[in-house]
Amino acid sequence: MPDQILSQEEIDALLSAMDRGDVDLEQNKGAAAEAVPYNLTSQNIMLRDQFSALEEVYDKFAALLNGSLSSLLQRVIEVEFASSEMVKYQECINAFASPTSFNIFTMEPLIGSALLAIEPGLVFSLIDCMFGGKGKPVSRIREFTLLEQRMITKLAMEMLSQLQKAWAIVQPVKINVKKTESKPEYVHLVSPHEMMVVIVFTLKGKEFSGNVHFCLSYLMLEPVKEKLSSKYLREKDIENTWSQQLQQLLMDTPVTLIAELGRTRQTIGDILNLQVDDVISLRSGPDDQIVVAVDHVPKYLAYPGAIKGNRAVEIAALLDRNGGHV
Repeated sequence: MPDQILSQEEIDALLSAMDRGDVDLEQNKGAAAEAVPYNLTSQNIMLRDQFSALEEVYDKFAALLNGSLSSLLQRVIEVEFASSEMVKYQECINAFASPTSFNIFTMEPLIGSALLAIEPGLVFSLIDCMFGGKGKPVSRIREFTLLEQRMITKLAMEMLSQLQKAWAIVQPVKINVKKTESKPEYVHLVSPHEMMVVIVFTLKGKEFSGNVHFCLSYLMLEPVKEKLSSKYLREKDIENTWSQQLQQLLMDTPVTLIAELGRTRQTIGDILNLQVDDVISLRSGPDDQIVVAVDHVPKYLAYPGAIKGNRAVEIAALLDRNGGHV
């Protein structure tokens, strides 16, 4: 701008100062920027908020499984949420020993497969409880027998049944078991480098304790991650708060209710010729159903009648939005 241009005197003064060394012509250089290595697969912090709603699922599942197993085993079983983290599938599956109870299952409508893994020590303790024992930990881990595998399947089905109920609070799913295995090298869900959400629950009895692991791939949760975010939870809470108030206001809102006894067609000439005491015939009789409309929207079918000297209608059926019967 014109008022920011230096005058000739100011230019001369500046040049003189530069000659004397009063003005530092070198720009101040800050510390050199250093490249910091970053692992793109370390998504624990980045994705934590995306799956906040799963914490409600964890709490619900722990409560449901607590009561379910205590009833099934006829003894007090404590179920607690232990941890949740994201790791590569290869790291996840390599963390398990052989044998381990692996149960591969689907969660329709989610795409892909998930994994329920029960630690072998916990498996033997739970089976012992199912046969009336106290669940004392075994001294040596061995392969599961055919009978033990059947009991394991029963336990896994019970756990997955409670998981399905817990998931209903965020996304209704239908869980189906696809396959069971005992060796980790035979379990193939996704590619080795795909990220998995690993949720760990601890089961405690009087004389034993062990962990149950649920492994879900990130891609499996991708379609519903909006419902699992902390933002969605806040919006849902706000919506529920207003919903109750709006419902209460609607309950007190007056509406016009009209029971239409019948209809007929007349010409303009017939209407102009109508006189006092003329009778107009309707298409419906006293035994036919009539339409009851709420603010001019047909909602019910009813029979006309009278109660204690007052005209009344008896609701016979509901009408859907398309005019058909419900």
